[in-house]
Order: sequence, then C-alpha cells, then structure tokens
Amino acid sequence: MRAAGFTLSTAALALAALLAQAPVRAQTAAPTRDDIVARLNHFEQAPELDLAALKQQVMERAKTRIKNDPGPVNRPLIAPDLAKLPAFNAQIQFDEDTPIIQPPSYQTVGRIADAMVHASLLPYTFLIVGHVESNQKTREANAILSQRRADAIRDVLVNTFKISTKRLQPIGLGEEQLLDRPRPTSAVNGQLQIMTLAKIPDEPAAAAPAKPAAAAKKPAKKH
Repeated sequence: MRAAGFTLSTAALALAALLAQAPVRAQTAAPTRDDIVARLNHFEQAPELDLAALKQQVMERAKTRIKNDPGPVNRPLIAPDLAKLPAFNAQIQFDEDTPIIQPPSYQTVGRIADAMVHASLLPYTFLIVGHVESNQKTREANAILSQRRADAIRDVLVNTFKISTKRLQPIGLGEEQLLDRPRPTSAVNGQLQIMTLAKIPDEPAAAAPAKPAAAAKKPAKKH
C-alpha cells in the first residue's frame, strides 16, 4: 500500500508541476500570423523620418557623457514619432550580448514573414527596431548591439524567408527609447519591434507601344 501511495503522490506532484509550467508556455508561445497582421495593418501616414540621421543621432547620444543625465526613466525619447506607427512587439531570444538568434525564436520570425506577405500588408515597407534594456553595459555598447540584432532579423527575413530587402529598414535604438520606461531593466525593454513604415509607391503604368507609322503610298507608275 505504501508503494501505491508513493506512486500516486509522485504522479500528483508531476501533474502539479506540469500545470504550473503551462501558463509560462502560453506566454512564450509564438504569435500567430493573424495576430501580427492585426497589429500592423492600421497604417495611416508615414512620418517624416530620416533613418540615416536617426542612426547617427542614436550613436552620438549614446556616446555623450552628460553631467546631469536624467537617467533612463526620464530621458526624452529619441524618436517619439515612431509611436504613431502600427507596431508589433516581438519577444525574440538572442544569445547573451550577441545578435545570434536562438533557435526557438525562428518560429516567431517565420510568423512575421508570413504576415508581411499577407495581402493586406504586401503594399508596405517595414521598420525593424532593436532595443536593449538598461544594464551594466555602456549606452554605446547597447546601441551597437541593438543595431546588430535588428540587422540580424532583417538578414533572416531576407535570406531564409525571402522577404524583399527593399521592404525592410533595420535600426537600433539601444536604450534610448525604452518600451517600459518606469522599469528600465525589465526584459520588456529588450523586445524587438516591427513597424509599418510606408506604402510602396505605385509603379507607373507602362506606356502602350507606339503604333508604327503607316508607310507612305508610292504613286502608281504610268504605263
């Protein structure tokens, strides 16, 4: 009887452990394609955004040593206009301090690719925004890492999932635009964002080929 009781107790503990882990699995499950499409298909107007200038601004601000720096909680957002764009926040797992994507996150990247080729999103380009939570690294190192991670996602979307590189613009904001400002060290601030950036300009209709000019009639010869 003791053996049977021990077996039952062990099974109950195992079941309890599985149930305790279930919510964690639900939270980390990859989003569906339709979830992502629903987040990204409400585009209204492209912001006036100079990406090259923004990249330079991120690095300059990350390098600057300000005597009275307000800290990550009160630091002004570096690109507030991005908040106007439709966005999907993706929990992509990278190896620590590297742009190497961990294998389980490839499913999420694949779902992002599926969303980008959905009929409602085909006419658009996208911004891939890298972030890093405030940590013991320098702001400059975090800015560089966030750019490398955004580049890595772009490369996988292009090389593995065959998304046109012309539709993707990666940019790293480091810790200069935290997603959860009250908690600068939260893992939420390491999430990557996909944003609907602009509508692809319509290609001009091909001009109809000109009709060949009618050959001039030669005067009839007199016999």
